Amino acid sequence: INVEKAVEYVSKLQQEDGSFVGDKWGEVDTRFSFCAIASLKLLGHLNAIDLQKAVDYILSCMNFDGGFGCRPGSESHSGQIYCCLGALAIADSLHHVNADMLGWWLCER
Repeated sequence: INVEKAVEYVSKLQQEDGSFVGDKWGEVDTRFSFCAIASLKLLGHLNAIDLQKAVDYILSCMNFDGGFGCRPGSESHSGQIYCCLGALAIADSLHHVNADMLGWWLCER
């Protein structure tokens, strides 16, 4: 794998608000944030993106029920929760999550 090219490609997907697009049509979704952050972590290049902006974007997708949606204002979804928690864990930012509310949301599913 050409690490430099992979890092360059992934880092260019980050948008001004910290989100990541997943295709040439510009779709934004927290799944892409997780994929980008996880990929760069595996490649040893988390410093290639604005990690704080990425974390802030993910946190903006957190809902009143403790879950996360694919974009700000989107309903909570267990797949999105997996992606957002994974990205926040990699970024050492799980302390922002309300574990009690999130646990309640998850146990009701």
